[in-house]
Amino acid sequence: MSGIINIATKAAYLAGNVIQQGSRNPANLRVEKKGERGDYVTDLDKKSEQIIIDTIKKAFPTHNILSEEMGEEDNKSEYTWIIDPIDGTTNFIHGHPQYSISIAVKQGNRITHGVIFDPNRNDLYKAELGRGAYINDKRLRVAKATSLTDALIGTGFPSWDVTLLDKYLLIFKDLLLNSGGQRRTGSAALDLAYVAAGYLDGFWEFNLKPWDIAAGTIIVKESGGLVTDFNNTQDFWQSGNIVAANPKILNELLKVIQKHL
Repeated sequence: MSGIINIATKAAYLAGNVIQQGSRNPANLRVEKKGERGDYVTDLDKKSEQIIIDTIKKAFPTHNILSEEMGEEDNKSEYTWIIDPIDGTTNFIHGHPQYSISIAVKQGNRITHGVIFDPNRNDLYKAELGRGAYINDKRLRVAKATSLTDALIGTGFPSWDVTLLDKYLLIFKDLLLNSGGQRRTGSAALDLAYVAAGYLDGFWEFNLKPWDIAAGTIIVKESGGLVTDFNNTQDFWQSGNIVAANPKILNELLKVIQKHL
């Protein structure tokens, strides 16, 4: 793996250590509600983000940064680091151990590197374009389910935009009746990593942000999976609507979703 992956890994571990130390004293967390419904930020989101950025800047001072809390720093580089310091902040606030750190690198218009770190299980998912995907240095492959009927599907509620809720519930009900089950964990980055690892056969969600999905998309693709928007195109960066799955069930999953749009 390249120097970029090594720096992303180092940054994820450093931030994860700080986050886990803070998780032992949840009463001391300073929590702010951001503009969108159900969207929170803690002082540890900001602290871990700064650790990640500082680690990147020491190695690559001229690279661009796009991060959830700080926003965008455009240095006119062809490389952009896309950062979510805590994906699953609501879980984190409540002490629910399902959250992650997501770090990706885009070169030009392509995501070329991705790291997702689960600090509760000490699992590091990583991928580099054309070089495969790994969890703790073990090669990842998507699951082999051949039918939606037997597939376990991940999802996330569109809590920030309640206008999507009716469509979401129709899709959710249809999939619940026609799949092997659905799970909602509260961390889209981890859900995508789980598709890559074969823990989930597929994942779908409305209205996600680039930092939620950037690392996960390359990890899924490098593990043999496919990633599209609801119309089976690559416009998920614009819409935020994403489907990730093993190739054998993707079309079935898309047909259910498209039926209710």
